[in-house]
Amino acid sequence: MSIDVNNESGTEVDEQAILDVARYALARMRIHPLSELSVIVVDADAMEQLHIQWMDLPGPTDVMSFPMDELRPPSKDDEEPPPGLLGDIVLCPEVAARQGAEAPTQHSMDEELQLLTVHGVLHLLGYDHEEADEKAEMFGLQAAIVDGWRAEKGLTGPSPAPTVS
Repeated sequence: MSIDVNNESGTEVDEQAILDVARYALARMRIHPLSELSVIVVDADAMEQLHIQWMDLPGPTDVMSFPMDELRPPSKDDEEPPPGLLGDIVLCPEVAARQGAEAPTQHSMDEELQLLTVHGVLHLLGYDHEEADEKAEMFGLQAAIVDGWRAEKGLTGPSPAPTVS
């Protein structure tokens, strides 16, 4: 799996954890190991510009996903997924820090960024949360992936509750 993490935000983030959780999510979703992903960490001003440009919404957001190839998890256990270019996930640590602090189970900015990375991966794979049933599926899968990764890493304490808007 080729995953690039580029921190352009000026904020120190746990880039290794972002890389690890992205790799875990893609493996869990059975995405071809030769697929490529880019994760970009930006400041609030850059995120706000992207949010306005692509969503026509004011203010910075937490995560945005820009899919390239239309990759999907294989539908059958024996099906071989094709390799491809997944796309870009853009994260904003300033928004992540605020959301983590305001969450019912308060957690760190880095824990929120890990959650947002998984959220972004799922968006790249075609998952959405516009409708209630879609939200239940996506957020359930997101929690299972984050919980599985945390367990594999031996991380203790409760997993961050979904705070993604």
